Amino acid sequence: MRRALLRTTLASLACLAGLVSAEAAGRRYVAPLDRAEERIVPMYGDLPGCEDPAVLSRLSGSFDSRESTYWGPLQALAYDHVVQIGFRPWGDDFIPRRFCTARVMLNNGIYHRVDYSVRENLGLFGRGWNVNWCVAGLDRELSYAPNCKMARP
Repeated sequence: MRRALLRTTLASLACLAGLVSAEAAGRRYVAPLDRAEERIVPMYGDLPGCEDPAVLSRLSGSFDSRESTYWGPLQALAYDHVVQIGFRPWGDDFIPRRFCTARVMLNNGIYHRVDYSVRENLGLFGRGWNVNWCVAGLDRELSYAPNCKMARP
């Protein structure tokens, strides 16, 4: 009985592999060296800077909203030591990102490191830019573990 089940499973996997390769063969090949600027939705890397008030405002709004909804009364009050740590670190083939780090003072008087990236064409409906962030010590679900390292380039 086990051998029959194994044969059936292997036959199913072989059929699935054939379908996947046939589907992939029908798609247009996109060369990995195509620049982001030459794609259907061009990306030029025209992103605001790390210390831009619009970026920090969006970061604060998103942080405050998450904290008040899920965790508690923390709010971001001020930023200092804002530094860019990378711009398009993986090359021109990828979505343009500006990676930054800063210190944020929260309303409990404690400073935390915040790592964030400003990303092009990842805003609402693929328009504009958005901010992805992680506050060290407050990544409760370990989304960017360890200690927000995965939010950095």
